[in-house]
Amino acid sequence: MHEEAGLSYQRCRWCGTASFRRLLCPVCASSDLQVEHSAGLGVVVRSGVVHRYTDAARNESLVRLPEGFAFRCRVVGAAPHQVTVGAQVRPVPGEDPDTGEVVFELCEPPRRDDWY
Repeated sequence: MHEEAGLSYQRCRWCGTASFRRLLCPVCASSDLQVEHSAGLGVVVRSGVVHRYTDAARNESLVRLPEGFAFRCRVVGAAPHQVTVGAQVRPVPGEDPDTGEVVFELCEPPRRDDWY
């Protein structure tokens, strides 16, 4: 991931499939992958609240990007239960150097009437 907004991913030179952090294409198993850059704007397609390995609840979501791939990540910018399916997200610049975790943030904060 780059320090500016965006996300690096791979595109298979054989079949054109986009993927994220793969050694082989998930469709044709080619290792001929070209690195490309996405603006990183994505949409949450699944969201959940998890408590594993920590005392605090956190969000874990599946985010789909327009380039054609999806991956699991954490979404910040609201309480974990306020990250909803259909929310637009963008990557937070940088990534955790220890874990390599990519974190996204909500493009718009939840509306006040959604808080309870």
